[in-house]
Amino acid sequence: MNNRLQKLRDQLGSIDNDILGLVKRRQQLALEIGTIKAAAGRSTRDYRQEREVIERSRRLAYENGVSPDFAEQLMLLLIRTSLTAQEKDRVAAQGEGNGKRVLVIGGAGNMGQWLARFLASQGFEIEIADPSALKEDGHNGMAHRTDWRDGTLDHDIIVIAAPLGISGEILSELATLKPSGVVFDVGSLKSPLRRGLIACRDAGIRITSVHPMFGPDTELLSGRHVIFVNLGNSEATKEATQTAKELFATTMATLVEMDLESHDRLIAYVLGLSHALNIAFFTALAESGETAPKLAQMSSTTFNSQLAVASSVASENPNLYFEIQSLNDYGTESLTALLYAIERLRSVIRAQDADGFAALMKRGDAYLKDRHRDESSSPT
Repeated sequence: MNNRLQKLRDQLGSIDNDILGLVKRRQQLALEIGTIKAAAGRSTRDYRQEREVIERSRRLAYENGVSPDFAEQLMLLLIRTSLTAQEKDRVAAQGEGNGKRVLVIGGAGNMGQWLARFLASQGFEIEIADPSALKEDGHNGMAHRTDWRDGTLDHDIIVIAAPLGISGEILSELATLKPSGVVFDVGSLKSPLRRGLIACRDAGIRITSVHPMFGPDTELLSGRHVIFVNLGNSEATKEATQTAKELFATTMATLVEMDLESHDRLIAYVLGLSHALNIAFFTALAESGETAPKLAQMSSTTFNSQLAVASSVASENPNLYFEIQSLNDYGTESLTALLYAIERLRSVIRAQDADGFAALMKRGDAYLKDRHRDESSSPT
């Protein structure tokens, strides 16, 4: 039996090797297709073609006695991997860096490192300014300084990727130093940066404000949003915003422009509310007295999905998440809305009000369907 088992395992290993070889070949073809599309000025992502690939895979899977759902998930993974490779290739090929210099203040942080790598791939010459930038082998040969004030500020672009409180102070100092290059921050909130941003704008600096709506582990920007906060209609602010947009123009990210106040009002719900909901969820579980293993024995699909999101939130930087909750001028609005929603839910349950409960469900269903309709009609 052992010999037969080993032979079967060897056959599996051979098949695995063939599969990986085919995946490699598929990736090579995907890169060639991406190069042709880029040369023709066509979008990297083709949703119609993706649908045809998935439908074909489901049909072939059914004909071969393989689960169509498995085939679809496999093809989606392969498509995503191909798109990531195509996007990186296009960013590198069409990047506007050409040796221009960028100073990333806070470049040793997670998001700062992502930005440094992203801009370096476009041909920019990167310098990192960060107190943590002491290990010469930790930044892929990029120049670095421990204090952003130690040296010139004659870079083409200055990016501020420091913690929110520090970023506000840096912006205020830059307003007096008046660097000649384009300046922008990547803060999740703009309320604590407002004074520094306005000071830079009023000083005539080419200033804008950017919010990448994704984390530093992101590879593929398709389906992601990058927000550009309009700080006014002067030529300096318009030029800065356009320069910042061009950095992401070769990606598949959706670029959105909005004003300063709208950003934080909406972020209070997009980040503040979603974070608060998950913090409340895992806090209620932790204080329930029920052990995690016991709950795992009888968890449902909905519970597992919520638990996965809550676990991701729980592992994040608590200082950053506290800043998002406490430093937003509009932050209490979303928290008040959450408290009101929970109280309404509790009241209809206490009153045994089935109609009231159904009304809450129907209103939520209608709201979420409207959101999905808006997403499906948005240009890509």
